[in-house]
Amino acid sequence: MKIGLACPYTWDVPGGVQVHVRDLAETLIAAGHEVSVITPVDDERTLPAYAVDAGRALPVRYNGSVARLLMGPVSAARVRRWLREHDFDVLHAHEPSAPSIGLLACMLADGPIVATFHTANPRSRFLVAAQGALQPSFEKLRARIAVSEAARRTLVEHLGADAILIPNGVAVDGFADAQPLPGYGDGRPTVVFLGRIDEPRKGLDVLLAAMPALLARIPDARLLVAGPGDAAGLRARLEPDLRTRVDLVGLVSDADKPRVFASGQAYCAPNTGQESFGIVLLEAMAAGTPVVASDIDAFRRVLDDGRAGRLFDVGDPGRLAAVLAEVLTDPEAAAELVRRGRGVVETYDWRTIAERIVDIYQMVSGDRQVSVAAS
Repeated sequence: MKIGLACPYTWDVPGGVQVHVRDLAETLIAAGHEVSVITPVDDERTLPAYAVDAGRALPVRYNGSVARLLMGPVSAARVRRWLREHDFDVLHAHEPSAPSIGLLACMLADGPIVATFHTANPRSRFLVAAQGALQPSFEKLRARIAVSEAARRTLVEHLGADAILIPNGVAVDGFADAQPLPGYGDGRPTVVFLGRIDEPRKGLDVLLAAMPALLARIPDARLLVAGPGDAAGLRARLEPDLRTRVDLVGLVSDADKPRVFASGQAYCAPNTGQESFGIVLLEAMAAGTPVVASDIDAFRRVLDDGRAGRLFDVGDPGRLAAVLAEVLTDPEAAAELVRRGRGVVETYDWRTIAERIVDIYQMVSGDRQVSVAAS
């Protein structure tokens, strides 16, 4: 099939939706499909051969975070040109509820259109305000996919439309047998955090608040923090005794991400909310690292209600320290979490997830191809 994927967020800025679109595109290409992605990008040189530059996006506060979104006549012209230059059998727009390329693609195209909704936000002011404006574009959709029950519920509550639940995928083979980063893998108890370090809902402050109690139980423990943000500012805020126990490695490449997970004896996801899924938990499990995560709905579902990873009360540093200590000091229990985690993650392998998405494509496609909508 000829498949067009519309990515709403900046390609070369780390984010779950961008990774989802990239992995889906590459899995589809490996399966023999012809795929083109249109996406905002800051540095066009970072685009793979299958992707097209939609322009430079602007940072906007969206869904409790800062998203880089793109609308306007220049990007609209690029989307129209992209649609004209490809005879797509199906257009797959991601996050068309955000004011960016996914929505533009839905507005400007006719024919077989599928949309995936990623956001979980029970109180989205944008969706409430924009419901009437979004409705004409959403009426074109022949199928809607939600990556989680929370994302599906957001769609139902704000836009009155349901969706098929197909979760995010993980490239399992890319995480298996990962080797630790230099200086790690020596058996020293290490907790790993991966995420934007200055985004409050990622919960790094909760983990940092738990570290003194963890160190009281395990004096030689350390924390490896990977992800973009103001590392210097964070280090300056740390208590002097904690600075020698927290390693800040900054933004890591996709190639090094599996090595980050493999560098720890536990992966911690202390997020405080507004997460529609838990792809980072799956990646850690695929790398064979036990997971400790806050007890939010999205994480509980991925971790099989705590059977494939340990859960703690959201925002509770004391309980987090206790759970981390239990995982780090009980090798048999940790090994059992790894075993169960690997069993769970196999069901999320991208090859399996992509087959389900292709079934949707085949269901909605027919004699008519995607075309540019009449003005």
